[in-house]
Amino acid sequence: MHANSLDLWPFRKVLIVNRGEIALRIIRACRELGLRSVAVYSDADRDALHVRMADEAYHIGPAQASQSYLHIPTLLEVAKQSGAQAVHPGYGFLAENAEFVRACQQAGLIFVGPPVEAQLAMGEKTAARRTAQAAGVPIVPGAMADVEDDQVALEIAEGLGYPILLKAAAGGGGKGIRLVREARDLSSSLRTARSEAQSAFGDGRVYLEKAITPARHIEVQFIADTHGNAVHLGERECSIQRRHQKLIEECPSPIVDEELRERMTSAALNLIRSIGYVNAGTAEFLVGPDGNFYFLEVNARIQVEHPVTEWCTGVDLVQEQFRVAAGLPLSFTQEDIVLRGSAIECRISAEDPENRFLPATGTVSALQEPGGPGVRVESSLYAGLQVPLYYDPLLSKLVVWGKDREQAIARMRRALAEYQVVGVRTTLPFARWLMEQPRFLAGDMSTDFIAQEWDGHKAQILEEQDAQEEPSLEQVAALAASLLMDASIKEKQLRTQPQEDGTGEHSRWRERGWREAVWRV
Repeated sequence: MHANSLDLWPFRKVLIVNRGEIALRIIRACRELGLRSVAVYSDADRDALHVRMADEAYHIGPAQASQSYLHIPTLLEVAKQSGAQAVHPGYGFLAENAEFVRACQQAGLIFVGPPVEAQLAMGEKTAARRTAQAAGVPIVPGAMADVEDDQVALEIAEGLGYPILLKAAAGGGGKGIRLVREARDLSSSLRTARSEAQSAFGDGRVYLEKAITPARHIEVQFIADTHGNAVHLGERECSIQRRHQKLIEECPSPIVDEELRERMTSAALNLIRSIGYVNAGTAEFLVGPDGNFYFLEVNARIQVEHPVTEWCTGVDLVQEQFRVAAGLPLSFTQEDIVLRGSAIECRISAEDPENRFLPATGTVSALQEPGGPGVRVESSLYAGLQVPLYYDPLLSKLVVWGKDREQAIARMRRALAEYQVVGVRTTLPFARWLMEQPRFLAGDMSTDFIAQEWDGHKAQILEEQDAQEEPSLEQVAALAASLLMDASIKEKQLRTQPQEDGTGEHSRWRERGWREAVWRV
């Protein structure tokens, strides 16, 4: 789409109220559409890649998200100063916050996502459960509202039977979730879940669900416009998880046949039509050992794993989000959606898989990212990046496509072997290990796969990896070249960087000399 086709669009400049690789993904979509992008950054993200790539960038406060990426008045002030007419939230932070959506509307801004009514019905998880139940969609047994009193929570848990899950009512991305196996652990788990939910979403409410085990996590991608069109784009499998956060996703699911796909996608579309949902979203389900599926939640936003769906359908979901927000109809119909081949995504996070996937930090001293046929890298990494501990540890997403699942796995193995990150511990060793495991290769997965397989074998695997750590001459050469390039970038930055006066309008990233220095390298 060329810029001259935007003549009738109600916005030309987009404020992106997020960071990292999703901010970069949105910036690239803006650039292809001819839209101007405005980035925001905290103290911790002053040197982040999304700040360099945006057309404009504004400082919004300290590293703590509550004082920067979650601070609504500051974000609205940036929109006013920059002249942005639309706001894209990405995922996480304020993406599913109805208060923020309403504030954007009151400020005359177009929110690139579901409207307030859909956010209230679906973005808040207990409301979504009630809506799904009313629409006839099977739900996981549990509380229909958030639980503030520990004694009430204890009574509900006893009625459900252990194990149970505690979940953040305003949550997503696995934040604020705790598995409770015994009654004696409930009170402490409630405190932990509430604290994590408050930190991640500014909302400490939690609710209870029965834990279904073993289970597979299957989700349906959909998008709807303001012209009455609602389309699903097939399903994704997200069963490889740790602490209820996804590590690997693939499209399509190895276990979903046409009959199950029809039932799940129909349930998802019936649900969103019942509330007049608009823009992109995902309906998440658990498939139990009996083959029945249960509604979990709707993520009223774009998902981390949307690239695997894009690979298999040929649809650019972020650009479609902008089309819908501009009041245009979807550029495709349900009949146009055909799943072709197989796509797999590995989340590469700053976490130590040897130590319970705890967050890691440090400076990326050298970097080699993979490429070649069927490989896509969504990354905020660069040599010299200081990885902070303030935010989600996701650094990049490695996505591959193949004509079938076998070829996709082979390509992922090859790409993971090429991927080298020096200076920060990442989940790369786990991803390499997974691509060799018989259960995964056979499509035999569940949400407790990591607890069953990785935790039992990681010592032996890591010992074997340590014996093979000596890098090849080609790897050494590639990493040395990366370091030299980083040194060249820093030298040019020092020559071209003007003094920053501390205001967003005169941020150094907007200076022509700085931007040209970055893009010439």
